[in-house]
Amino acid sequence: MIENRAFYIDGQWVAPASPCDYHVINPSTEEACAVISLGGQADTDAAVAAAKAAFPGWAATPPAERRALCARILDQYNARAEDMARAISLEMGAPIRMARDEQAPCLSGHLENFLTAFDQISFFKPMGAAAPKTRLSYEPIGVVGLITPWNWPMNQVTLKVIPALLAGCTVVLKPSEQAPLSSLLFAELVHDAGAPAGVFNLVNGDGAGVGTQLSAHPDVEMISFTGSTRAGRAISRTAAETLKRVTLELGGKGANLIFADADDNAVRRGVNDCFNNSGQSCNAPTRMLVERSVYDRAVDIAREAALATRVGPSDQDGDHIGPVVNKAQWDKIQGLIDTGIKEGARLVVGGLGRPEGLNKGYYVRPTVFADVTPGMTIEREEIFGPVLSMIPFDSEDEAVRIANDTAYGLTNYVQTTDGARRNRLALRLKAGMIEMNGRSLGPGAAFGGVKQSGRAREGGVWGIEEFLEMKTISDWDATAEPVAAA
Repeated sequence: MIENRAFYIDGQWVAPASPCDYHVINPSTEEACAVISLGGQADTDAAVAAAKAAFPGWAATPPAERRALCARILDQYNARAEDMARAISLEMGAPIRMARDEQAPCLSGHLENFLTAFDQISFFKPMGAAAPKTRLSYEPIGVVGLITPWNWPMNQVTLKVIPALLAGCTVVLKPSEQAPLSSLLFAELVHDAGAPAGVFNLVNGDGAGVGTQLSAHPDVEMISFTGSTRAGRAISRTAAETLKRVTLELGGKGANLIFADADDNAVRRGVNDCFNNSGQSCNAPTRMLVERSVYDRAVDIAREAALATRVGPSDQDGDHIGPVVNKAQWDKIQGLIDTGIKEGARLVVGGLGRPEGLNKGYYVRPTVFADVTPGMTIEREEIFGPVLSMIPFDSEDEAVRIANDTAYGLTNYVQTTDGARRNRLALRLKAGMIEMNGRSLGPGAAFGGVKQSGRAREGGVWGIEEFLEMKTISDWDATAEPVAAA
């Protein structure tokens, strides 16, 4: 049993003001694997005070020094990548191979992209030829509260902490209490990289506690949150009292439009992408819209792909999916599968209960529903499990109408060899990201959505700019000493 009740505040590990033990559950076994402490108001206040005190010095630090710190964090990760993979696998159930190949490397991949993006940013520049004496100064917003989820822990921690530090902000991180072990290790990496005291702080806690305290704190200038749409609304309401900036990366209900001319692997790829990380990805293509002329064959392929998807413990090596994160999530998924059956969707494969041979652990049967109609609960609500809904369509216009008829707008997908059609659909679909024919977005591309998926833009230049405020200056004397970059 791992025991780590400490918080990282002002450059050192400190005990909670009032201990409040919380057991982290290994979702593969349903047994406690670690004990942490949840923070209270005194801990939040201490972390914010440390960040506030450190902000003037860090904001004035030359950009090259901020970049160098983040490069050293990358070095620390590279030395402890296996430790990170094992922490993620234990805390949230990612199979160890997936943790090594996909989950943990989010840290190094995003950090490298941020270093490249950082070199492209001008923190002080002329406004343009029409205003030759006007200058634009991009300056760090201040102390930022970062609230991250459990499903891709290092993905989200890196997408928030690194750009905030590069921008010159000081931070207080509240990772998910469901998956805190990777963030505690991340704090060790930051410390060992030589971060000045108070620049990075971590307080464990839940949303109702530390999350709300950060959102309401008058000395926190910005909240960056990734999680459910429900929690995003609550954070926005709380943060409104202090008029702080709020950036939200929330849920999704991605539509995957598969046309008759799509490549032979389109359906199987869509199923695998839906089931990846046990379906616990906000950008998962969970609604598969298929042109009617190839719909029946697509259902058969989806059945075959689901039957080929193995499920097993997170510490078992192999190419399989693991459990979902906890009992509450498992119960929610079971309820939505039951609702899908009751509302008349055709259960192709999977269904209620655990997979055969797995009697303990939060395992879900890889499930495919066919003949789902717009308006069904499983077509509307984010399930966050390995559950695919298949819907036929007869025309491009109908496919677009179904895809856009959702409260969400994170990622939509298009599968067709017709280039003109791809271009049309990319512009007609209402989402922050459009991925086509299995090709991922380019390195450093912004991640974010529209509507109830939130409107944050994380990654690359845009991810750093979210932590900056622009100051406009008139009558600048270009002959005087140049200003130091923020």
